[in-house]
Amino acid sequence: MAKISRLPDTVANKISAGEVVQRPASVVKELLENAIDAGASRITVMIKDAGKELIRIIDNGTGMNREDALLCVERFATSKISGVEDLDTLMSLGFRGEALASISSVSHFELKTRQASSPLALKFRYEGGALAEESEVSGEEGTSISVRNLFYNVPARRKFLKSNATEFRHIFESVRSLSLAYADIEWRMYNDDEELFHFRNPDIRERLNYYYGSDFSEGLISITEENDYLSIHGFIGKPGMLKRHKADQLFYINRRIIQNRMLSQALQQAYGELLEDRQAPFAMLFLGIDPSRVDVNVHPAKLEVKFEDERSVRNMFYPVVKRAVQLHDFSPDASFVPDQGVQGESIQPEDEALNRRLMYHERPGRMATTAELYTDYRQHSLPPSSGKEYSPPSRQGEFFPAYEPLERWKKDSVEPDGDEVFTTMLQSRFHDDESAAGGGTEPKIWQLHNKYIICQIKNGMMIIDQHVAHERVLYERALDVMNQNVPNSQQLLFPQKIEMRQWEYEVFEEIRDDLYRLGFNLRDFGSKTVMIEGIPQDVRSGTEVTILQDMIAGYQENASKLKLEKRDNLAKSYSCRNAIMAGQKLSLEEMRSLIDNLFATRVPYSCPHGRPVIIKLMLDQLDRMFGRT
Repeated sequence: MAKISRLPDTVANKISAGEVVQRPASVVKELLENAIDAGASRITVMIKDAGKELIRIIDNGTGMNREDALLCVERFATSKISGVEDLDTLMSLGFRGEALASISSVSHFELKTRQASSPLALKFRYEGGALAEESEVSGEEGTSISVRNLFYNVPARRKFLKSNATEFRHIFESVRSLSLAYADIEWRMYNDDEELFHFRNPDIRERLNYYYGSDFSEGLISITEENDYLSIHGFIGKPGMLKRHKADQLFYINRRIIQNRMLSQALQQAYGELLEDRQAPFAMLFLGIDPSRVDVNVHPAKLEVKFEDERSVRNMFYPVVKRAVQLHDFSPDASFVPDQGVQGESIQPEDEALNRRLMYHERPGRMATTAELYTDYRQHSLPPSSGKEYSPPSRQGEFFPAYEPLERWKKDSVEPDGDEVFTTMLQSRFHDDESAAGGGTEPKIWQLHNKYIICQIKNGMMIIDQHVAHERVLYERALDVMNQNVPNSQQLLFPQKIEMRQWEYEVFEEIRDDLYRLGFNLRDFGSKTVMIEGIPQDVRSGTEVTILQDMIAGYQENASKLKLEKRDNLAKSYSCRNAIMAGQKLSLEEMRSLIDNLFATRVPYSCPHGRPVIIKLMLDQLDRMFGRT
């Protein structure tokens, strides 16, 4: 007797359902895709008990006749394709013919459909995949599908569903991704009989603001690029919109929501140092490509795709995002959040987190470029200075900034305490001669608590963190020096000896060549002992040994945690250990020099580790704080 037998269709459907229907959100996604493919201009989603009790999708699409309605719940029955060659020209969302068969086999399934030419709707009810009832009823044109008691006959699968909050979040994300992709469709959603939204017009910004918060769309950067191979359009977010997870990165191929590691990594790399550790930028990007150049038949869930030439797609995608990131002002505005409730009222953790978040506001029309922000600062903050006026480099191409060496930072300065700080800020001048020459006008650059530099600009002020600003300057200078072999060393009158531990010497050996390019002139002096005979111009006198030891320790830490490229790692370690510190008092000229050099960098808005360098506080924000508007 044969040991192998063909499984009954009901069993095969239940097994197949494990791949297609992983959770209630899978059902919602499959049914919505069918509604879109049916040409619906209006879709309603109704959910109860996070989809465990009821999932109902109602559309006004073309509907089905009896023959098609009976076939649609059969395995591998579809109207989207008829042969394997159709996969090369596939533009529909569904095509496998498995979804309805899988869903109906693990639920109490009801299908009601009517075509425009039919006076009555057809109603079919299934239990566990078996047809239980067929009738004619009144109904509107289109299709309504109700899925009740999902996984009622697969208790093991139902047992492993997550909490209602988790399952509903996945459902909501599925609806969100499709309602954003198909803004031309009117969408309506109910949860436990409560209406969540009703999008009547195709305004994509209205939908983004609903899903992500009021005025969210105003902080987005628009991207549009097209060539014969690939088209890209959509939005990316500014650093203030960074998330701790990648659920808010929406990638579409021919309006199909997908998950693709290459695109996600390219997006992450395009932001580069603007990102802090474990942060991910917001993105909603639509890619258009010839269907024959992409395979969407990778997994039953249809979320994964394979490109015919992944390298070409990346080589076109990455520069477009990178250019958009580089051409915009990413300095955040300090946001004023009005008082909520009476004094002593408790604040929910999510509200507190929202209050702490830096908001990013777009200037009217478009964002300022780096050069414009620098000009704004020059015109409205600094008094006229002698010498050749600095002209900021173009943001369009690569360049090697002609940095002017920063002046040696003063040490051992004492910061006044308490009210003395405020009095000094109001009454003193940075330079006696400048005060006299200016006819008693107040200077427009201040140092606050020997930590922050405050600069007046046209519509408010910039607040600059002096430590991370100097980090950015030193980091880019170090990379340029190492990459272009620019002489950067000055000899020490008295060489310094440094004795290393075994692990320090091993790291030193690894980075010795790049240390030399950076400007460290080092010579072996016995076992694990090195003589420092020359140092980069930016290293402060008397700190040579400490700086080198700290750089080796920082390099080792970065290598183990962040997996950075070697020169990038070294430049980060060098800039972090050698930058001026909070608490160091700066003269007016030193602050001017630091700001000039900061705006000559390629990315002046964040330090090499992703922290913000500049925060803007605008006059209208101050007016709101003081109740003037």
